[in-house]
Amino acid sequence: MANKVHPQASVSDPSPAGRQTFTVWMKSLVCHTNGCTVFDSKGDIVYRVENYDSKGGCEVQLMDLQGSILYSILSKKLQIFGCWNGYRVGTNKEQPCFTVKKCYSIVRREIACQVTVGFNTYWIVRLGLKNQGFKMLNISGDIVAEVKQKQVSSGVVLGEDVLALEVEPCMDHSLIVALVTVYGLINRRL
Repeated sequence: MANKVHPQASVSDPSPAGRQTFTVWMKSLVCHTNGCTVFDSKGDIVYRVENYDSKGGCEVQLMDLQGSILYSILSKKLQIFGCWNGYRVGTNKEQPCFTVKKCYSIVRREIACQVTVGFNTYWIVRLGLKNQGFKMLNISGDIVAEVKQKQVSSGVVLGEDVLALEVEPCMDHSLIVALVTVYGLINRRL
């Protein structure tokens, strides 16, 4: 029997100073549901997303390990190109904490989405058409987060459902994971 590499396996990821590294496993911990599980650099579960609906469902929740909902993410109906709103639990349900709008690909080939968080604007930029990786840039063009296929220190690339997420220290980790979740929903990976 071949040895399987578990997505939370300890991997030495040399990250630039201050960056936090997470592993995103595009699988749910609950049988027969869609979702993802996020591990910190020690291999501990820190976030999970459960989508009890079909892939690309209209509503999902980002939770911590204990199951406390951090964000409710809702698809905005009647939007041609796709729009998602994220609501932080305990805040005003009328005003979303963030909005993600899918960009029309002919106009902006490399830009997948525009993200609005309060008065700040970010861009999700694909790393390639076939590659599921992407970067999140602020309005100045600085990288605030990056997602790519996970690679262990020996150079072995893990499956397409195991991703490495690097987040700059100035960013809210739960917000970035919520935005990664939306990108997964847009691409029907959740």
